[in-house]
Amino acid sequence: METELKQKNLYIPAAIVIAGSLIAGALYLSNTSRGASLNAAPQPDITQGDLEAMEPIGSNDHIRGNLDAKVTIVEYSDFECPFCKMFHPTLLTAVQEYGADVAWVYRHFPLDALHSKARKEAVASECAAELGGNDAFWKYVDRWFELSPSNDQTDIGTVLPQIAREIGLEESKFSACLTSGKYDAHIEENVQNAMATGGSGTPWSIVVTKSGKKYPLSGAQPYENVKQLINQTLNDE
Repeated sequence: METELKQKNLYIPAAIVIAGSLIAGALYLSNTSRGASLNAAPQPDITQGDLEAMEPIGSNDHIRGNLDAKVTIVEYSDFECPFCKMFHPTLLTAVQEYGADVAWVYRHFPLDALHSKARKEAVASECAAELGGNDAFWKYVDRWFELSPSNDQTDIGTVLPQIAREIGLEESKFSACLTSGKYDAHIEENVQNAMATGGSGTPWSIVVTKSGKKYPLSGAQPYENVKQLINQTLNDE
């Protein structure tokens, strides 16, 4: 009996060691899989919504870069979204690095349920474009994302006219434009188009090749992921 007990006592620690090893292995595999998922580059999968529903790029769009670029990134963005703020310099870097090969189109996707100020800020960007052209639009957007902490924390009554002054707009005309309602329908069209193409959050982007192929780019992806997708689309041409 004593021998049997001793044998049983020897088995218990061994069983604990084996069980511990199995648990550790399972956790390692789980974490490895999760890490790969989080760090994976965006894949060209056109099954996420109807990308073909994207409105063609036209005269109402705000384009940064070469109009005849091989690849155009159409971004649907919310001025109060912290991830849009994070993603803004990523796309700026892409346009600068790729030069004439990549263009950037900015469209509006204010998430009203989350950001009550975002739609008015979108109107302000359109007013900047009306009063100062395409360059003023992009100056407004760049400066906004520099100043705003996101999530409706900005005093827009102070900051919007401040940006208008900084980029050289006539403040009285800018103020009148803000309250005119003339861009409400245009912004809503952008919102509806974003949702029609599969956008459910911001930033939501569609990468378009010159031949018309479209690839989804969801969220504030790191620059290396964006670069990988751009390179793939350039090779597809």
